[in-house]
Amino acid sequence: MPWLKLLHIAALVIWCGALLYLPALLSHALQLRKDSGFAQGTPPMPRFFYNSIATPAALAAIASGTLLFLLNGLLGGWLIFKLVAVVLMVAAHGCFGWLILRLEMGIYKGVKAAMLLALLLAVAGILGVLGFVLAKPLDWS
Repeated sequence: MPWLKLLHIAALVIWCGALLYLPALLSHALQLRKDSGFAQGTPPMPRFFYNSIATPAALAAIASGTLLFLLNGLLGGWLIFKLVAVVLMVAAHGCFGWLILRLEMGIYKGVKAAMLLALLLAVAGILGVLGFVLAKPLDWS
């Protein structure tokens, strides 16, 4: 199953990178919208990036991680903590999608604060996953 672990790690790296890049895309889209003097739609890049890169990587990471768990019978205290960290990443991912929709609808109030909160959730999840995976050899059974 080395190919499955490789797929999981690659998808996780892409997803983590996307979660860190989405706030920059959203901030840029928000700034462009505020600077334009005419009625102009939100640039399509945040939605494209979210739908074409971030979401497929998240689904691949979660699916391959679930398969690794089921096929290898992994179980330990570290896994529960890692899954909590993954939930934080999923919450940040969902929040970014919600913010993209708000920008597309022309609702700008509170976008920056929510974007920072989502970024903090993403960073906490990413660091949590990394920390618990590296602590796994300590055998927290």
